[in-house]
Amino acid sequence: MRSRWHPPREGARTDVVLRLVVRTFSEVCLTAGTLIVLFVAYVLLWTGVKADRAMDAEMARMRDTWAAAPAAAPQPAVPQPAAPQPAAPATPTEAPRPREETPPPYPAGQAFAEMYVPRFGPDWNKPVLEGTGTEVLKKGLGHYAGTARLGATGNFSVAGHRRTYGDPFKDFPELRPGDAVILKDATTWYTYTVRGGPLRTLPTDVRVVDPVPARSPFTTPGPYLTLTTCDPEWGHSHRLVVWAELTGTRPVGQGGPEGLPR
Repeated sequence: MRSRWHPPREGARTDVVLRLVVRTFSEVCLTAGTLIVLFVAYVLLWTGVKADRAMDAEMARMRDTWAAAPAAAPQPAVPQPAAPQPAAPATPTEAPRPREETPPPYPAGQAFAEMYVPRFGPDWNKPVLEGTGTEVLKKGLGHYAGTARLGATGNFSVAGHRRTYGDPFKDFPELRPGDAVILKDATTWYTYTVRGGPLRTLPTDVRVVDPVPARSPFTTPGPYLTLTTCDPEWGHSHRLVVWAELTGTRPVGQGGPEGLPR
């Protein structure tokens, strides 16, 4: 005689559903964990690889531009004036003052200088680009638009990532007063010496890049440098700030300044 089919008991059905839920949850956790690992690998490794390539490309492009620029033309000889002739006295007038031409701003998003920080290691050098936008800082350090030009009176201010995109300012907290920050453009080496910081402040404290930066050691106008980066190391709730002042310049043709690793 054939046995009749009996539906599973209520407890057995509950066990099946529970096992299905646990298995589904485990698979979801495994997938999420895999995605997190891949994301961390992307942030730690791939963004660094991309940033290093981008920085190398910017440095190469900038140096090619410098090499292709025509050398400064020699000044023509000034003709000797003829012997002075007697002339009727003239009414004294104020001599016209030569007009000072303001140099144009650096081209947005383009590299215009190199930075070397011996404290960060003998091989540390990065391009400095105009602007501090997200895409710009993926390719190097960024010059705050509107702050002083390199070597000029005022506050030449530069930002950089602490972590990700090449970790350019990873060792920022190691900077100390007396450290050199050396920059180079097409014609000149500029040596700045750290005088203050690192100072921890809020991102809204924009006065730290004023011409005479607030909370810095400086009280009168001068040729200053401000460096900023994020803090904490893997966050951006605060900023670290270091200030330096220009202590020397040197024509590129004379070679790098003292303190620059050979």
